[in-house]
Amino acid sequence: MDPNDILDFLHATARSVGAEVTSPWFYLQFGLILAAAGIAFAADTGIRARVDMTSFAMGWPLPLRHFARVLIASASTAVFAALVIVARIAMYHSTWPSRSYLLMVSAKLALAWLVIRLVTSAIRNAFLVKLVSVSAWCVAALSIVGQLDQVIDALDSVEVVLGGLRLTPLVVIKLGLLLIAALWLTNIASNFAESRITRSTDLTPSIQVLLVKMIRMGLLVIAIAIALGAVGINLSALAVFSGAVGVGIGIGLQKIVANFISGIILLADKSVKPGDLVTIGDSSGRISAMKTRYISVAAGDGREFLIPNEDLVTQKVTNWTYTDKNTLVKVNFGTNYDADPRLVCKLAVDIAAAAPRAIKSRTPNCILVEFTEAGMKFSLTFWIADPDGMDNVKSDVMLSLWETFKREGIRVPYPVREIRVRGGALPVETTVEVPS
Repeated sequence: MDPNDILDFLHATARSVGAEVTSPWFYLQFGLILAAAGIAFAADTGIRARVDMTSFAMGWPLPLRHFARVLIASASTAVFAALVIVARIAMYHSTWPSRSYLLMVSAKLALAWLVIRLVTSAIRNAFLVKLVSVSAWCVAALSIVGQLDQVIDALDSVEVVLGGLRLTPLVVIKLGLLLIAALWLTNIASNFAESRITRSTDLTPSIQVLLVKMIRMGLLVIAIAIALGAVGINLSALAVFSGAVGVGIGIGLQKIVANFISGIILLADKSVKPGDLVTIGDSSGRISAMKTRYISVAAGDGREFLIPNEDLVTQKVTNWTYTDKNTLVKVNFGTNYDADPRLVCKLAVDIAAAAPRAIKSRTPNCILVEFTEAGMKFSLTFWIADPDGMDNVKSDVMLSLWETFKREGIRVPYPVREIRVRGGALPVETTVEVPS
């Protein structure tokens, strides 16, 4: 747009506004608008005080109930629009139509906001509601005052050409609005697909997560392609950015890409899946979620470890429930040399077999593993059906061993240290005696 045209447009607008403001009918319309706004505010306060929104229209059909609740929430706008429309009709029939132009514009703006509020009430994201509402109302306002075409031409007159790609403020705004709408619809569709997939009993948890991620990524790519095509951007024109994207991935995004690819590999090979009990380095717990970049491991004490997917591919991972949840529990203990080792093994086996979580079909085993200076060392092993709470099972068995040994007169060896100080000064001699 030529700068002279812009100046002429601004001069004409200023003359029009000046002529409107100097007219006495302008102040009459402005007073009526202020009066309508005051009455609408008072009516909105009264309606909200008398209507219980939690029980309002409970017996109505869901769409009608939703419409009524949104209308009550926007009561001030509805009352204001109704009052201004009545004033506009009265002035239209009593004087020249041009003398009620401000009332007509105000009524249309109020109705536009009311319609936009009703439409956007279906959106759950508060930020998205505000963004869509303000954008739609600005477009409606420009259309009502007859300046939409001029603004569109002005936004489309400033351009930046990159290769074969022409970018203007109008294209950027259109692309942003279309992307928001496309991503919102994509989120709805992917959530619907996820709810269907997670209810399927024929799919394993890892396959469910993989399908959900593939659907989300596919819908996202389709939505972006549709939005770009709708504003007239040829996808082949974006080839100029492919080299920059490749360099960016090579320099700073390789970890993100590696974690993403690793996540796909983990979901495909089923080495870990939600619900598995794993040990990765010093972190142990159940996998509660598998994300694009990391997995979440719940430790059971309120903590959750967020472990990058790449670590699961490149490091050693202990999966306690990969093919079989049955877990071998090993308890090491010792006795003095006065105890009968065969009796000790029999008592230990009986205690392990009586444990509530021990698998009855697998007989526990106890062996003598070593003779030491302090006494004899034994190893007791038995199976439980699930590794969850394995430390608690070991503790219960060891407490039972302690109680049984005290009852049978079997003593657990412990070192006794005697310190002798000669002449009231160092050196200090330390001897260790083991009770017989």
